[in-house]
Amino acid sequence: GAMKGGLHSFGAYVPRDLVRAVLASGERAVLGGKTKRLTIFFSDLAGFPTLSETMKPDALVELLGGYFDEMTKVIQTRSGTIDKFIGDAIMAFWNAPGDEPAHAVRACEAALACQKKLDEMRRSDARLAGLHARIGLATGDVLVGNIGASDRMNYTVMGDTVNLASRL
Repeated sequence: GAMKGGLHSFGAYVPRDLVRAVLASGERAVLGGKTKRLTIFFSDLAGFPTLSETMKPDALVELLGGYFDEMTKVIQTRSGTIDKFIGDAIMAFWNAPGDEPAHAVRACEAALACQKKLDEMRRSDARLAGLHARIGLATGDVLVGNIGASDRMNYTVMGDTVNLASRL
C-alpha cells in the first residue's frame, strides 16, 4: 500500500507515461537521450506579473494551481506530455515518451483548446479577467531524454526547436 501511494505521488512530479515506462523496463535511469521529431509547446500568461503583485502568495498559488489543473487536462487529453511549470508558464511536448504520429496536429488542437478553456475560466473568475495566454509551438528534431546530473535529472527536451517554441 505504501509503495502504491509513493508511486502515485511520484507520478505527480514526473509524467505518468514515463513512470510506467521506467517501471516496465526495470532499467536504471541514466543520463542521455535520443534525437526525435517532436512538437514543443510553451505558454505563459500575459498580465500575470501585475496580478501577482495584487494577491497574497497562498491565493496566487491556489489561482495558478486551478489554471494549471485545467490546462494540464487539455494538454494530456490530446496526448501531450507536461514537461514543467516555470512560474506561470507551461512547457509541454508531443511524440515522447510514446509515439504520436499526429503530434503537430494534437499540439495545435491543444493550443486552441487551452485558449478556449482560459476564456471560459475568465468568464467564471473575475481575477483572471486581465490574463491572456501567449502560446508558441514548433516542430522539429530535438534531443529528448534524461538531462541533468547523475543523481538529479529531468526527462526533458533540448535543441533549437525548443528555443524557437519558447521565443514564439
